[in-house]
Amino acid sequence: MIASDIDSSTIIFAFLLTLFAGLSTGIGSALAFFTKTTNTRFLSVSLGFSAGVMIYVSMVEIFQKAKFALVAVHGEKPGTIYTVLAFFGGMAIIAIIDKLIPSGENPHEVRKVEDVKGNKDVDPKKLYRMGVFTALAIAIHNFPEGLATFVAGLTDPKIAIPIAVAIAIHNIPEGIAVSVPISYATGNKRKAFLLSFLSGLAEPVGALIGYFILMPFLNDTVFGLLFGGVAGIMVFISLDELLPTAREYGEHHLAIYGLIGGMVVMAVSLILFL
Repeated sequence: MIASDIDSSTIIFAFLLTLFAGLSTGIGSALAFFTKTTNTRFLSVSLGFSAGVMIYVSMVEIFQKAKFALVAVHGEKPGTIYTVLAFFGGMAIIAIIDKLIPSGENPHEVRKVEDVKGNKDVDPKKLYRMGVFTALAIAIHNFPEGLATFVAGLTDPKIAIPIAVAIAIHNIPEGIAVSVPISYATGNKRKAFLLSFLSGLAEPVGALIGYFILMPFLNDTVFGLLFGGVAGIMVFISLDELLPTAREYGEHHLAIYGLIGGMVVMAVSLILFL
């Protein structure tokens, strides 16, 4: 693949997918406003489902596409080595980003509506600070996710669409994590929704930055390295964030059932596109 092979409609499609995935933080924000308690069972299954989709498509499809591209250019052994390095390099990038985010503001710390609403012991200033820093943390964290979705959209819709849906589901509790503290600290639901919504814009921004920086250099080697990195990012997100969060929101088995369900749906969708 080279940049000249990609037409404008494919670029628009990839960008819209990334926009959809990122702005789903607004769904989480809306859920926080209109519900008195968090539906933990639903979130647990949904997050497990997202993890199943990401792990299956990363290991079965994305990793193999990366290897195929790199082996075609560099040969069997060097191409395989480059694929593995790209895979773990993607993991390292997202791990470093996570490490730089303080645990108190980490968007994957579980926060429920009922933990804040009506709790008189919670300091409004501390709540507001938590919400703002969580929004910033999500924005930083969503950059590589946006790039991953965009690259997938440029190359293969059958991979990109499930990835976008999985990331969208995983962004819902991030929206809750932003909107809940800000809403109850300020009493301003509009402001809470806006901050939550804007934090999700980091994904399409990541896609745009990736487009302007990488597109002039896109060839089979760059494509293979990007896809290997995307696979690593997806697996890390699933194991470090989605599954632990799913278990905290609900029962252990609900998360696993969701995980298996996501793998099954991804496997069936890939077969249907053969």
